[in-house]
Amino acid sequence: MKPSAGRVVVPLKDVAHVYSGGTPARANPAYWGGSVPWVTTAEIDQRHIRSSREAITELGLSASAARIAPPGTLLLAMYGQGKTRGKVAILELAASMNQACAAIEVGSRVDANYLFHYLDSRYADIRAMSNSGSQDNLSGELVRSIPVAIPPIGEQRTIAGVLNDADELIRSLERLVVKKRAIKQGLMQQLLTGRTRLAGFTDEWGVRTIASLIDGLVAGTSVRSVDGRARPAVLKTSAVRDGKFDAGEVKSILQQDVHRASCTPVADSLIISRMNTPAMVGDVGYVEHAQPGLYLPDRLWLARSRSGTGTSMRWLASLLSHGATAQAVRDLATGTSNSMKNIPKSRFLALRVSTPTSEEQHAIAEVLRNADDEISALEGRLESARAVKIGMMQELLTGRTRLPVEVVS
Repeated sequence: MKPSAGRVVVPLKDVAHVYSGGTPARANPAYWGGSVPWVTTAEIDQRHIRSSREAITELGLSASAARIAPPGTLLLAMYGQGKTRGKVAILELAASMNQACAAIEVGSRVDANYLFHYLDSRYADIRAMSNSGSQDNLSGELVRSIPVAIPPIGEQRTIAGVLNDADELIRSLERLVVKKRAIKQGLMQQLLTGRTRLAGFTDEWGVRTIASLIDGLVAGTSVRSVDGRARPAVLKTSAVRDGKFDAGEVKSILQQDVHRASCTPVADSLIISRMNTPAMVGDVGYVEHAQPGLYLPDRLWLARSRSGTGTSMRWLASLLSHGATAQAVRDLATGTSNSMKNIPKSRFLALRVSTPTSEEQHAIAEVLRNADDEISALEGRLESARAVKIGMMQELLTGRTRLPVEVVS
């Protein structure tokens, strides 16, 4: 992202004071558990830091290189796990920080919120500035040298206000998605156990085996494949998770192995991970539509409703992927390896589950489907809001689009 030619571009050190924190000796309990908030790079993902996971004492503060930064200070991760390096957050409380954080106190030429959004938009460029070596760290000197485009202060505040509003919309949608997911979990806990019955259903639930509900289990074939989504393709075991099926989790089958591929996902079926890691073995996904050109590997089973039973496969997917039943499925797995477990077909088919009538199964499935649809719609709005914000950042922070600035007399 390059600023327009009409904007002044200066190194960060010209408009802000940059320093790092420190860590008191862990071995000294007198330095820890005090009243001074102490922030690490792990907390920068919060973007707006309103509290800290740890606190140090005044003695710990004076015994280390740590110092207290005022609210409004930006923290930029100079190093850390995964994608942490280069991320930025804004302090909303007075706090100290460790030596992996670069504290950035802005001067009078820069609005802190504008600088936050600007540095956030330059994440990839900032990471690329990292020192060479095994750790790829940033340094204080590199942070001070980050080029920053500086429009007039009034325009900075206007841009920051617009982007803050976009962030608030994103946060509100994120909170709503979390809330709706929690509501769905509550529905599953009540409806799949019979603790709450839908209106009009009073028949006793029975206990039936999985074998009595499905028309057997068919595994796919092991084929050679390469990264890519071109069909014919073979499903990855990650294609099923939490009752959902992701047709994009595939690898393209090598041409010379296409003739060996077998078992295509059909409409209204289940795919079950029979061999996987201990945490993922037994994962289930519901297939709503047929998937021509996709094939199961030997680590996945395909299951269809047993003829004449009226089994709701959507209901069964929810049941097998939730709560105590999901744990019961994982407990069927055998194997001495801590990295890979296998579920014997006979044990899975013999699993006994509490089962309502076919009509109630379908009614429960419909309620859960409606909840999923609502969540998917919110996730779509969230994805759109994030994309809109990225577009706004590209326009506003480069100067390609200018906003009117209110002049206060």
